Amino acid sequence: MTELTELTELTGPADLTEPVAFPQDRTCPYHPPTGYDPLRAVRPLTRITLYDGRTAWLVTGHTAARALLADQRLSTDRTHPDFPVINGRFAAVRDRRVALLGENDPKHRTQRRMMIPGFTVKRATAMRPGIQRIVDELLDAMIARGPTADLVSAFALPVPSMVICALLGVPYADHEFFEAQSRRLLRGPRAEDSQDARDQLDAYLGELIDRKQRDPGEGLLDDMVREQLNEGTLDRAELISFAVILLVAGHETTANMISLGTFTLLRHPERLAELRDDPGLLPDAVEELMRSLSIVDGLMRLAVEDIELDGTTIRAGEGVVFSTAVINRDENVYTAPDTLDWHRPTRHHVSFGFGIHQCLGQNLARAELEIALHSLFDRLPTLRLAVPAEEIPFKPGDTIQGMLELPVTW
Repeated sequence: MTELTELTELTGPADLTEPVAFPQDRTCPYHPPTGYDPLRAVRPLTRITLYDGRTAWLVTGHTAARALLADQRLSTDRTHPDFPVINGRFAAVRDRRVALLGENDPKHRTQRRMMIPGFTVKRATAMRPGIQRIVDELLDAMIARGPTADLVSAFALPVPSMVICALLGVPYADHEFFEAQSRRLLRGPRAEDSQDARDQLDAYLGELIDRKQRDPGEGLLDDMVREQLNEGTLDRAELISFAVILLVAGHETTANMISLGTFTLLRHPERLAELRDDPGLLPDAVEELMRSLSIVDGLMRLAVEDIELDGTTIRAGEGVVFSTAVINRDENVYTAPDTLDWHRPTRHHVSFGFGIHQCLGQNLARAELEIALHSLFDRLPTLRLAVPAEEIPFKPGDTIQGMLELPVTW
């Protein structure tokens, strides 16, 4: 597991002789696939080949990415037959409308407005004491069972699962069910697994919403039942779609950042030592980890009008994919982008997307990551990998990046 070599200046139009296959598996969990190296040499745009043989445009330049992610000539309607698809699992559920992520304005604006009060900085700050209690209790239990553990199942996954359940009003007692279905949805071995997982999540959350209509409780879904469903501004199918995206995205992404972030810090002890010496660096370290790790790689769009970009025309009907892993390592923006640096300005990374579809839960994710990583290394100062790093399995390139398991000891 080695650092990538430094690249030369990265500029120029898209002129690769053969399109590069996308997505590819990483050879090191905290670096982009080495097969993407040619893409870094032809910023800001190049051609790729998707899993089904179709070609699409891949955005690789940071400035171009921010401009295009804010361009409403690119659609997020995943039900369109020309929408780019990066694996068979996605293709199996592409006919299901996805709230927020799969809607364009003006409907997206209306949906997002409903959700904003639940995900403000103020709301995330108010949740910090509760997040801290969850983290402390999980660490207490892990330490009591120790001194070895799988950090994914013992800590990284339950932290965001418990937080999102508390926020939404989903019973955590059902976590094994919805975590299992989320795994099948995002990385099931067959397309049929993703389809069945989505059916099961829809059925589970539909029954939960029906119960909340009869007996409302405390939670974001309860609020939406009272204020949106009962008032007729959302129908039941739309609310289920909201619930699926919030529940799945709310725990899968943060769980992967906690596990992969921990692995990365353990593999970079000099950077970890900086955080131990100055905990005030942690917010900047979280931003740098999100930039460097880019766990959600491959944001997809469809051009609905012709778009001119640096002498290249993206034609209406063509797919456009954003490689956050490549964009976030643009040497025109970040000095030595393959090096972790807690002192660089990184707030303009695109790990949360950009524009109208920028991740709604980013404030909550930052709070969870700061609390989880600080508490983990504070409570377990001798934390280390329990097996050689090369033996630890991590996820394939066509899903959210992270560790399948993370054996640690202390």
